[in-house]
Amino acid sequence: MENQEVRVRGTVQGVGFRPTVYRLALECDLKGEVSNDSDGVLVRLSGVSSNIEIFVQRLQAEAPPLAKIDAVETLVIDALWQYKDFSIRQSNHCDGSTEVSADAASCHACLREVFDPDERRYCYPFTNCTHCGPRLTIIQGIPYDRSNTTMRDFSLCSECLAEYSQPLDRRFHAQPVACHQCGPQLLMHYVQSGAGRESASNTLSAKEEQSFQKLTQINQALSAGKIIAIKGLGGFHLCCDASNHQAVTLLRERKHRYAKPFALMSHDVDNIRQFCAVSSLEKSTLESSAAPIVLLQKKQQLEAGVPVLSEAIAPGSHLLGFMLPYTPLHHLISRKFAKPLIMTSGNLSGEPQIIENSEALNKLSAIADIIVYHDRDIANRIDDSVVRLIDGKARMMRRARGYAPRSIALPEGFEKAENILAYGAELKSTFCMIKQGVAILSQHQGDLENLETFEDYEKNLGLYQRLFEFTPRYLAYDKHPEYLSTKLALQDGKEQALTAIPVQHHHAHMASAMAENNIPLASSAVLGIALDGLGFGSDGTLWGGEFLLGDYCDFKRLARLKPVVMPGAAQAIKQPWRNTYAHILNSMSWDAFCRAYGATDLAGFLKSMPIATLDVMLAEKLNCPLASSAGRLFDAVAGALGLSAAQVQFEGQAAIELEMLADARAILAGTVTKPYPLIIDEFSSEKAQPLLELNPASLWPPLLNDLHQGESVSVIATRFHAGLIAGIVCVVDRLKQVYKFNQVALSGGCLQNAILFQGVEKALQERNITCLTHARVPANDGGIALGQGAIAAARLIRQPATNKQDLYNNFL
Repeated sequence: MENQEVRVRGTVQGVGFRPTVYRLALECDLKGEVSNDSDGVLVRLSGVSSNIEIFVQRLQAEAPPLAKIDAVETLVIDALWQYKDFSIRQSNHCDGSTEVSADAASCHACLREVFDPDERRYCYPFTNCTHCGPRLTIIQGIPYDRSNTTMRDFSLCSECLAEYSQPLDRRFHAQPVACHQCGPQLLMHYVQSGAGRESASNTLSAKEEQSFQKLTQINQALSAGKIIAIKGLGGFHLCCDASNHQAVTLLRERKHRYAKPFALMSHDVDNIRQFCAVSSLEKSTLESSAAPIVLLQKKQQLEAGVPVLSEAIAPGSHLLGFMLPYTPLHHLISRKFAKPLIMTSGNLSGEPQIIENSEALNKLSAIADIIVYHDRDIANRIDDSVVRLIDGKARMMRRARGYAPRSIALPEGFEKAENILAYGAELKSTFCMIKQGVAILSQHQGDLENLETFEDYEKNLGLYQRLFEFTPRYLAYDKHPEYLSTKLALQDGKEQALTAIPVQHHHAHMASAMAENNIPLASSAVLGIALDGLGFGSDGTLWGGEFLLGDYCDFKRLARLKPVVMPGAAQAIKQPWRNTYAHILNSMSWDAFCRAYGATDLAGFLKSMPIATLDVMLAEKLNCPLASSAGRLFDAVAGALGLSAAQVQFEGQAAIELEMLADARAILAGTVTKPYPLIIDEFSSEKAQPLLELNPASLWPPLLNDLHQGESVSVIATRFHAGLIAGIVCVVDRLKQVYKFNQVALSGGCLQNAILFQGVEKALQERNITCLTHARVPANDGGIALGQGAIAAARLIRQPATNKQDLYNNFL
């Protein structure tokens, strides 16, 4: 006989881990106990040594679906334990490395009950267990007990209590457990038609015998082309028949969302395959417990009898964003309807997703014909996650439901990092807590320019600190002085007497990719290629096309895209034609353009715009900042092709449409003829060290010649992508001749362009350069906070030399 302690770390609390331990201990004929504590789960075992060894092996192989084991450690104990059986010990709450689970899609066992007429949870829309259901969206405090969730007001009936109390039941200590008799109820509100679409009508409560009737009513309304607001896990959705073009266009009109793609929900992968190509990895991602939206390649030809989806779902894109149902309510609705449904965020365009019933009844009555809701409150708003398969990996576009707040282990060297709170960026905002060698990255918060979003961001900052028992010792923030996240960090630092550490935007992008790829703190220099819309540079100018050599502590800017003015500053982000005009003037005079290309549609379009006003602004340097921005270059080329040239409806629209036109196969095969050249110049000044500049001026004459000669926009988009990829790789080749590096971190929102990303990655790999790329964390500003936290932690650990030139010399 032998006594051993087994320590398990990771996401192992609130996921049914102790019942699994209990079951395996009984099956392996072991005695002892299991408990939760500040470091995870502690198992004390007494029994035959070989049985303990089998137990440990099976524990790792048979862990619950939502568990994430980071480490298992065993220790032989000399003490004599006198256990008569195996038990689950009541855990005492104590401070430490507690983790909060992410929300999870309905498991197969729960769905079998929901669709089985003989089960007591038949058609119950809120069925769940320890393997699935709400987590972050209902928790309000710690410990994770029912009394600290929005289920506190629902007392368990005798049957649910029996399940909750039985260690071998999958609902043992499942805090949201409920049924028809004791749990939340489905409600429906019918909006009266008429001027202003004011809400009125009857509200009906759903009892067990009424559930099927309610679902039938929803199905009938969808078939009739109605728009329905549905309360999900982390907020309301707006839903309609995706094959009803009139309903889809009406939804766009009412929601004021005129171009941004809508997400789709279908009842199973086989149904999705009628409309899109689905690889095995895409299938497994769709069917995972996270159940994200997956961007899929749209089929050009549909089989006979397959309904045609509305072209208004994702205009200008060959991708469709599909997800599978992830709550019993979604399953009940989508399986009964049996066709794809629009499932887009329940809000007016630009506002956060609505989570409160009263607000939904007030605001969504102007959009929806029926509002389907329930009386389980949503404590924490969370959007659907978005994933895209690029180069064989499922890469995060938006990290939210199903993934957050799952922790990310930091690389070697960060084990003793101080507690750091990183505030993130302004758009696609997230925040991050560095704690005990891990990073806890929040869910997607949205754009902080919106007041409601900013208030939600502030609320979540406080919530995460409570849930994870986190007290920051340092703060990290973006250097942009006008970011609301920056202002809040500085304010909090002052009020709490904490040191706030500024971090340059593109260095944070680079460090985010390094941290995700487990690059040790003491690693040698990495080249970071950060391509995005805009970020505040170390020299006070706007950056966005950067080549940085550095580590977690510091960097040196070696190369950039040549800066071009942004006429109107923020206006140039929304109106691509402004960038088109600026880039043309960076390449040639207006007179030269008119002489050579005056007969083109582009010339006529630009002449219809207020370019005289821009000329005055440019001459007097009024609100025309220089920016070395890859995002604005994409906008400029898109504008030249007439893609959302006058005004974009959402961030990145013109660039996305440009990507959709390009021939990815030809680019990646290297068969593109006449790619547009970008020339490498050298820039130097008394105030700055010499830089290589990738100058886009040289791509405009051949591009405009193609336009003038009537070349297709697809060919032009292809030649632009191929030329930009070649230019980026040429810069790396030039830098490699001087500096020692063999790893390149690829980050920034522009590198979510699959063609640009794969083209650069492929060329660098052919040169035996290792590419550090994003998968679990977005390449866009949703990953900035992780980089900020890693940089601040590294600086505090290593305390780098004050003479930066010494650091730079180490890179040579």
